[in-house]
Amino acid sequence: MTTHATWPWPSGARSAVILTVDFNHDLGIRTQAPDIAGRDKSLSVWQYGTRRGVDRLLATFAEFDVPATWFVPGQVARTHREQVESIVAAGHEIGLSGDACEDFDTLDLAGQMQAFDRGHAALSGVLGRAPTGFRPFTGNWAPGFAAYLHGQGIRWTSTWYGDDLPYHHHDAPLIELPLHVELEDEPYFAFNLAPPVPLGQSRIASYREVLGNWTRDFDGFHRFGLCFVMRLHPEIIGTAGRIGVLRSLLATMRERGDVWFATGAQAAAWWRERSSGNAPGHPVEVSERHRSAIE
Repeated sequence: MTTHATWPWPSGARSAVILTVDFNHDLGIRTQAPDIAGRDKSLSVWQYGTRRGVDRLLATFAEFDVPATWFVPGQVARTHREQVESIVAAGHEIGLSGDACEDFDTLDLAGQMQAFDRGHAALSGVLGRAPTGFRPFTGNWAPGFAAYLHGQGIRWTSTWYGDDLPYHHHDAPLIELPLHVELEDEPYFAFNLAPPVPLGQSRIASYREVLGNWTRDFDGFHRFGLCFVMRLHPEIIGTAGRIGVLRSLLATMRERGDVWFATGAQAAAWWRERSSGNAPGHPVEVSERHRSAIE
């Protein structure tokens, strides 16, 4: 098996950047804080993404000529079809995120399959084709779910951590595009007074410091030839001020000239073509050995 150190990214690029957007409208906060139901003022914080954030993100991606992968739950596809169609018309990829931002930790395998099926039917109906990427809103999937995903046409996921290069899942032929919490906008900026989000009411981070963090992370990923996966939200990064943080980061990336901007599907297909499996001792393989030993 060839090691990743001998694999050039396409067109001589030194690193890969995958921009992902979770377009959940207000479904995600309804799962995170069920007592927000009926609090229209608080819900409007998360509805802002649909009203303004989606358009700002689309304009920014167009300005820098970069593709993105948007994860959409089935209910958003049903209720906000116009926005989903505008994302597709702009040339971006659409991946699936369940049906109603379900917490997978609260569902057994049958429940997870049902949530997937409802969302898959809704999103496929809007797109006119089936999505190939999947990211649950939160929680872990049950044993057997990865194989079910593959059987339903899913070829890649982006929900696990544990690496800064793509890798193979051990229990199904799926490619994982791993996340890093520090490359998400929510830990820095998500805030609501009542109900408290996050619990503990941490302060909203400095835009300058967040840009500094993201820029330094990109510098490191680029230096070592890695895969930089961002996780963004229209209601968070899509405000009039914060969109400037993303614009500054993308400008820095573009200035390098040797960065491959890819959709999730493109990156997963590229990795699958050049890799037959994970290197010995990879975290996912170690985790599976421990799980098997416990069972």
